[in-house]
Amino acid sequence: ATLFWSDSRIQYVEGYALDRFSMGELMLRPVRTQQVGLLLDAGIEEELRHRHLQVAEACRTSLGLNIGPVVITEEPLEIKLAKGSSGSSWGGLDKVDTLLKAGEKLKKAGATAIAIVTRFPDDVGSEVLDSYRHGVGVDNLGGAEAVISHLLVRHLGLPCAHAPALTALPLEAELDPRAAGEELGHTFLTCVLVGLSRAPDLLPVNFEQSFENSSLSNCIHADHLGAVVAPNGALGGEAILACLERNVPLIVVSNPNVLRVTSQSLRSKGDGLLKDNLFVLHASNYVEAAGLILLLREGINIDSLYRPLSKIVIID
Repeated sequence: ATLFWSDSRIQYVEGYALDRFSMGELMLRPVRTQQVGLLLDAGIEEELRHRHLQVAEACRTSLGLNIGPVVITEEPLEIKLAKGSSGSSWGGLDKVDTLLKAGEKLKKAGATAIAIVTRFPDDVGSEVLDSYRHGVGVDNLGGAEAVISHLLVRHLGLPCAHAPALTALPLEAELDPRAAGEELGHTFLTCVLVGLSRAPDLLPVNFEQSFENSSLSNCIHADHLGAVVAPNGALGGEAILACLERNVPLIVVSNPNVLRVTSQSLRSKGDGLLKDNLFVLHASNYVEAAGLILLLREGINIDSLYRPLSKIVIID
């Protein structure tokens, strides 16, 4: 959405980097600030491009963020949207080399993080968009956005995040409150710039190095993970499976979605991916999930807060 509240306890990490972090392949090094380069798709119309540049200037002036330089791709990236067999959003771009070349140019010019803005197809009036705005559909843009950010993070090793450039939508009086943050202005760029301005550095893990090394002592690595929270149905991603392999407690929240990879499905075939000795907790909502995190953090017996209370088992 347009809104993002920065907090020193939050680490702003893109999905590909989060997967690698969960697998123990990357460390996160908190920073005071990043130099955020701005990568603009040549396919963005002049007026819409100026709107995005004004957002960057506003964030420099009002928030004191370090933004620049700006690179415009040599040709339009030609974004395509699609839908997966599950009903989730998907997509990609035709000009991958053009995207990567622009990212390399920004990195060479001193950018330590990159905000990408690409021209997405307008789907005003589509049933998919209408459903999403009313809170009963998927985000039709998210899949293609993930492909774009994954490509750049993997290629450059820098924190990257994406904002789609779109024509402003007509007013929708019955807009679902969850979608309201996406319709506040002309762009989605503000939250990306704020998030990237303090996004952690991504450091490849050398398994022979010592985390006690003074230069690495403040880094966050996979061994620091106390728990992972995910909606039931969306448990098939690399980060979740990596955490399960590392015996990190998994808190599964009841949150209906179009995916069907539940904790039950992970157990259902053959040996299954979920073993009985793994620490899997179920929460009916995110408030309950927050309570479970607090219990884990404080080392409190979780069963002691459920009723009826079970008795201690006596074994022979």
